Amino acid sequence: MTSDLRTLYHDVIVDHSKHPRNFRTLEACRKAEGSNPLCGDRLTVYVQIHNGVIRDVSFNGLGCAIAIASASLMTESVKGKTVAEADALFARVQRMVGAPPDAPVHDLGALSALAGVRRFPVRVKCAALPWHALRAAVAAGDEVVTTE
Repeated sequence: MTSDLRTLYHDVIVDHSKHPRNFRTLEACRKAEGSNPLCGDRLTVYVQIHNGVIRDVSFNGLGCAIAIASASLMTESVKGKTVAEADALFARVQRMVGAPPDAPVHDLGALSALAGVRRFPVRVKCAALPWHALRAAVAAGDEVVTTE
């Protein structure tokens, strides 16, 4: 990854962590709590689904900059997508953050910024947490998921 690309990814993460999008509680929806005991991240993801489409999604809670940025990026990326499309995106993000640090970054738009965590393996769980909570909320609702 080039220095310019690292700077761009860093700027996206900082922006989303300081100014998270969709940081709010939704009523009348499915939800799941996510916990990362190692870092102390604790997020709740809320999702409203109608006819298999994610109509609205948000999150609330406390977490490190990576967890908050990942949740913010995730909510922007899955809103309006079908549940199947969101699940496929989950898989692509998981592969990307779990890849070796020098692996090429396939274009996932703004989500590509999360590729930077692969240089810090302990932070991969921070980036993955909101995605696991989203998956749990979509599947069953009111579930607690953990990165451990």
